[in-house]
This record gives sequence, C-alpha cells and structure tokens, in this order.
Amino acid sequence: MVAETNMSNVRMNAPDSRLAPAPAPTPPTLMDRLDQKVFDGLYSRSLVYNTCWEDPAVDRHALRLGPEDSVLVITSAGCNALDYALQGPRCIYAVDANPRQTALLELKLAGIRRLEFNDYFQIFGDGYHARFRELYRQRLRGELSGFARTYWDRYGNWFTSRHGSFYYHGLAGFVARGFSSYFRLRPQLASSIRELFACDDLDTQRRIYDELVSPELWTPTINWVLGRQLTMSLIGVPHPQRRLVQAQHPGGVAGFIRDAIDYVFRNLPVASNYFWRVYLYGSYTPECCPEYLKADNFTALKNGLADRIEPHTCTVTEFLNGNEDPISRFVLLDHMDWMSSYHPAALVEEWNAILAGAAPGARILLRSAHARPAFLDQVELGAERRPLSEVVRFDRKLAARLQSQDRVHTYAGFMIADVRG
Repeated sequence: MVAETNMSNVRMNAPDSRLAPAPAPTPPTLMDRLDQKVFDGLYSRSLVYNTCWEDPAVDRHALRLGPEDSVLVITSAGCNALDYALQGPRCIYAVDANPRQTALLELKLAGIRRLEFNDYFQIFGDGYHARFRELYRQRLRGELSGFARTYWDRYGNWFTSRHGSFYYHGLAGFVARGFSSYFRLRPQLASSIRELFACDDLDTQRRIYDELVSPELWTPTINWVLGRQLTMSLIGVPHPQRRLVQAQHPGGVAGFIRDAIDYVFRNLPVASNYFWRVYLYGSYTPECCPEYLKADNFTALKNGLADRIEPHTCTVTEFLNGNEDPISRFVLLDHMDWMSSYHPAALVEEWNAILAGAAPGARILLRSAHARPAFLDQVELGAERRPLSEVVRFDRKLAARLQSQDRVHTYAGFMIADVRG
C-alpha cells in the first residue's frame, strides 16, 4: 500500500522556522523498531510492486483530466501513469523514491516504443515471454537508464521464470505466489475461484462466493498469515498503517482484508477486476487487464501519448522543490500514513511543497489505511499555521461515491482535495 517505497531515501530536511511545527512523532516500541528494520531491509533492495494496486477507473472520474493538465503521480508499478496518459494530459511526472519502481516503468515505456503489441502483451499481460532475453538485448536495453539497465540485466529472468509469471516476483509477487501455492493444495477452493471468475452476472457471482468460496477461504491459517507484520511488510503495509487498520476495525488487519474481499466479490463484477485476477492466476487476459494492455490503447501510447510521461527517482518534496511547472493534479497514494506517524516534519515539508507547486484550483487524491486519517486535522501550514482544512477543500461526497466503485477496496480512506483559491 505504501507507494513511495524506500523510506530510507526520504529527505528529512529541517522545516523552515517560519512554518508551523510538525505534530510530535509517535514513540516507537521495541517491536516497532524491529518491524521497521525488517521493512527498511526489504524495501532498500527490492521491487515492491509489480502492478499498481489502486483503481485508475476511480481516479479517472476524480481527476477529470484535460489537455492542459500536468499530473504528479507516485509511480508504483507505472500502470496508472500509463492509464492517465490515455486521457491526454499535457505531462505526467511519475515520481518514486525507489529506483526499482522507476526501472519497471522505464521497461514498460521502452516496450511501448520498441515492441509490437503481441510481444508486449506476452511480457506484461501473460507475465511470461520465452524470448524475453532476446527482445530485451536487441530492442529494450538501449532505451533504459543506467540503473534500469543494470536492474533488468540481473532480473530479466523473471519474465522467463519457472514460477511461470513476472507477477510472482518482487515482494508483492512473493506473497501472491504463496497464496497461489496454497490454493493448489486446496483443489476444491481453486475450482470454486475459477467458477467465480467465470461469472457474468452479479447474483450468480455472489452465490458462488457465499456458498463455495468464503467458507473454504477464511481458515485459521489464512487469518494467521494475514495477521503477521512480515506479510504486511511484503505487500507494502508498514506497522504504522497496520495500527491505523487495527484502530478502526474490531477484526484487526485480517478482519479488514476479509471485509474488503467480501465487498469486492459480493458487490462488484469480477469480469473487469484485473487487480485480483493477476495475483490469483499470475496473468491478465485480453478482456480483463489494465487499459495500457489493450491493443487500441497500446497503439495510442505508441503514437505519442507515452512520451508525455517523465519518470523521476526522488521524493515528492525533492521533485517539487526542483520543478517549475505548476501541477494541476496530484495522485499521492497512501505514503502520508507512515510519514505522519514517524516523519511528521517531512510531512509538513511535503504539504508546503505541494501547495507551493500547485496550479490554481489543483486537485489532490490521497488514500489511507484509515477512513479519516488524523494528520488531516493535525497538519498546520505556512507562517500563519493554517490548518490543512483552510488550505484545501475536501469533496467527501464524491470521494465516498467513487470509493464504493473501487475494484481493489483495500484502502479504508479515499480523499479528494481541491486547493482553495
């Protein structure tokens, strides 16, 4: 869930003395410090996200992108930056502190420029291409930056892996592979899940989930695995976010995840739910995949829309401090959750940079592990120490309506904020 992934790279400049003091950080316990060391160790050397875990269809309605818009999005796996490009904004700045996430976006952009659609879909749709090494050496490698080239020189075998899919690699992919192996040990459950994904009407889908999938899925073993901080760290949830979930859900993290999955498979059609499909099966289908993997959209990206994306490896604050182009749309995912708990000075610094770099009337999208994160009421900005609510206007009604349509549904909070004039 945390998208600006390398916490050790966060810039901790002391805030300007004219700015409001940041909220006091939460004192970490011994277990917190141990969890943090594990989390930092994993994230300092790993690709965390091999696909985006935020629904861009929801974002599209909230952003209402036009040809004059400039967008700042935290890169994650790059899928959503490509989705936004299809809406035709002037420029998309894809920013992530983890260079491995940038390397993945660079590989996707190189493939759009240099490959035909069938090869591209095998690589990023199937997650497997027997000739990936050949295509990489001949067509893709020369398009990459130095870090990305070195990274894919080493890890390009993920696309030809005996595990069968790129989407079973990286941290989130490791967890997905574990669940896939578990389902193979439960053939009746696996059969029921296949039947679920073959549904073409919601009533049948709900019946299959309630009668065949749910009773077999929510075992003590699954609940135990979902309750471990190591599992949460692997899928991008550090302990500050885990505590936010625990504070608002009586069933803890496992209960929250169960409620999210219950909602998705009981209330939203599975036919277009490529988020859950890829981690269950390790691949997309032509009918159920991100927009950038559809043939017509691939052509539109190849014909110039992909060139509007600029990858940057840095923090949001670092990017904004060096950027002169006013940003009209921000997609910041959920990284403010952990910043608010352990790096509140950096959170204040980032909000000031956002407001300094925002175009008039800019719109900001945020996600959180909490339905109403406390930092929204705690952050004070500028020399006047203005509360955040005086600087931005939250459209809670629109956010609630769109969140009900979210095909992932693993964020308790979705916020839409407009910069006040």
